[in-house]
Amino acid sequence: MTDSGNSGIIFDIQKFTVHDGPGIRTNVFLKGCPLRCLWCSNPEGLKSKPQVGVYSNRCIGIDKCGLCLRVCPRIEEGALVIKDNRIDHINRNVCTDCLLCAEECPSQGTLKIWGRKMSVAEVLKIVLEDVEFYEKSGGGITLSGGEVFKQAAFARELLAACKAEGINTCVESALHCDSGLLDMVYPQVDMVITDIKHMDSDIHKKLTGVGNTQILDNIIKTASMGLPMVIRVPVVAAHNNSEDNLRATAQFIASNLGSQVRQVQLLPYRELGVDKYKALDMDYPMADFTPPERSVWEADIRHLVEVMQEYGVPAVAGTTKKYDI
Repeated sequence: MTDSGNSGIIFDIQKFTVHDGPGIRTNVFLKGCPLRCLWCSNPEGLKSKPQVGVYSNRCIGIDKCGLCLRVCPRIEEGALVIKDNRIDHINRNVCTDCLLCAEECPSQGTLKIWGRKMSVAEVLKIVLEDVEFYEKSGGGITLSGGEVFKQAAFARELLAACKAEGINTCVESALHCDSGLLDMVYPQVDMVITDIKHMDSDIHKKLTGVGNTQILDNIIKTASMGLPMVIRVPVVAAHNNSEDNLRATAQFIASNLGSQVRQVQLLPYRELGVDKYKALDMDYPMADFTPPERSVWEADIRHLVEVMQEYGVPAVAGTTKKYDI
């Protein structure tokens, strides 16, 4: 492989995943996202640049260490906040995200860097470690986020490098991006996973910070380019779980996407990532939301699956049922 020197900001690489594409996969998470979904469980993927998360309970004590205080260039302005002899949080209005404090910290996990610059060659090396598992299971690499198309040039080169090695490629994206980026990246993509969060653009904006017109147009374009798709619908009570919305979603899929949709997965809301919001000094957007009991939301999803199936849509509950691409 010839490495052009393109690099991306990666906030996580997860091996042996089985729910984000066929077979056993390696998921590479790219930083930066234009959406602000209320139920987002990856707040560390929202901003494009690396950040430091603070896990105060792991700090061994300022009196025993204090290295972070010595290297912080804005300590006099209160960038690092101390409480009970530990790093409590970071004053994000002062911090410049220089990362020096986390790089110096000897206490594993107290100051965690979310996001680091990696070259295509560096990521590919990690992906290639599990080629045997991809070959046996029909798996491969999945690029996720954040938002893949925020780093489109890097994504294209990494996916091309993987395809050159015979590795199946998948992109998981909200598809809120310029359609020209699809033309750039899709020649290196074998399948796409995307969401339809609400069919009403105004409500979609309240839930995610953006309308859905561009997203729906890009979903249609994805189908027209012949790429197999899995569509996910996060089903959140009192937000997007009305039967009218799911009927509108099913109608859109049946009318516009033909046979390119291999599966429509209805997913329950789960309170995930709360500790990461706290570590990044962010408010959890769903803090005041009380989800229904499991028996209630399970019945709701089963009913909505049946509703969508009335339109000939291959709807299922969850991500565990297999599909062919």
